[in-house]
Amino acid sequence: MELMKTSIKAMLKNIESAEEFLNEDSINQFIEILTTSKNIFVTGAGRSGLAGKAFAMRLMHLGLSAYVVGETISPAIYEDDCILAISGSGETNTIVNAVQISKNRGSKILALTSYPNSSLGKLADAILYVQGRTKAEVDDQDYLKRQFDGNYTSLTPLGTAFEITSLVFLDGLVCELMQVMGKTESDLKSRHTVLE
Repeated sequence: MELMKTSIKAMLKNIESAEEFLNEDSINQFIEILTTSKNIFVTGAGRSGLAGKAFAMRLMHLGLSAYVVGETISPAIYEDDCILAISGSGETNTIVNAVQISKNRGSKILALTSYPNSSLGKLADAILYVQGRTKAEVDDQDYLKRQFDGNYTSLTPLGTAFEITSLVFLDGLVCELMQVMGKTESDLKSRHTVLE
């Protein structure tokens, strides 16, 4: 149980330290693109994709037209649409390929990544930087140095720090969107599924 508590504290610490890197201009760009796009497509692989699905659900609750890439009901993407791509490394092939196709079709690109200079970052119109250990860092050979520095990364295995922080950041972005769009929790609740 002590290890679990320590792991939770490590995740919370990452979220708190990552918050310091939030950039107001980037957030405003995200909001502008999200609120002016006809359709919003969200993509991410694995657990990043799950964070993306949660965000797409909230976009729908806000009354925005949102789709998850890969779902059977997702339509074609056009120049008046945008795609939000979530990738810690910014190099996940399926994500970068989807973004390249979207860019070629004239749509706006939003990136959520730990690596703004990655392939994904270079394609993006707006980037939300999320500090967090990604799967790319798992192969880091400097284990001893990390242990001496108190960086016990195994407490947040693989991309956990990035994925959890992304989920929190995107939920925070929902609050910003609510304010900008003049929406209340009641507005969101009115669009919540009743077929449960």
